[in-house]
Amino acid sequence: MKYGKKYADSLKAYDRSKAYDAEEAMGLAVETAKAKFDETIELHVRLGVDPRQADQQVRGVLVLPNGTGKTKRVLVIAKGERADAAREAGADFVGAEEMVQKIQTENWFDFDVVITTPDMMGVVGRIGKVLGPKGLMPNPKSGTVTMDVAKAIAEVKAGKVEYRLDKTAIIHCPIGKKSFGKEKLLENFNALMDAIVRAKPAAAKGLYIRSVAVSSTMGPGVKVNYNRA
Repeated sequence: MKYGKKYADSLKAYDRSKAYDAEEAMGLAVETAKAKFDETIELHVRLGVDPRQADQQVRGVLVLPNGTGKTKRVLVIAKGERADAAREAGADFVGAEEMVQKIQTENWFDFDVVITTPDMMGVVGRIGKVLGPKGLMPNPKSGTVTMDVAKAIAEVKAGKVEYRLDKTAIIHCPIGKKSFGKEKLLENFNALMDAIVRAKPAAAKGLYIRSVAVSSTMGPGVKVNYNRA
């Protein structure tokens, strides 16, 4: 496989076969992020669970200590007092059926998170087929179906992330930006790893944390030596 010059240079900065201590791995992820923009640093965790089994799912939400470095645009679908509360809390877009219609007719997706109230789920369900594949469908487990829309907005704006298992038993989740530096990234890394460990299903057998790696948007993966689970 032929790599670009920056990527090839990044590969020379470390030993790809070695698993590094978390702090050193964060430093390498920052060092190998050579793009001109502020690259996102992402965590990849392979778990010893069977994602096909309902009792072995791993999913949760967490407000990272240092946020994600990205200001998320929030759409709140609500009415009356909840809509007013959403506007006061700093939601970027607020509405009800008209927002659902805008998404349906204009293919409008200028938002990153959708928050709604339980009574509006019937309306939101009309666009489930378009929100779902984009990972935008509100869900009580992720805190995006709630009566306390102000709290939900505050958490999203503060840097809340959702981690969830994919079909290959891997969790992919952002832990910050290159500009954070390794100390802040390490704090976010530890917080997210602790949450994933706590979320271990009772049905999971054997080694739970199979492998851990971090990478930047355009950079190579760096293996992390993680043996707390």
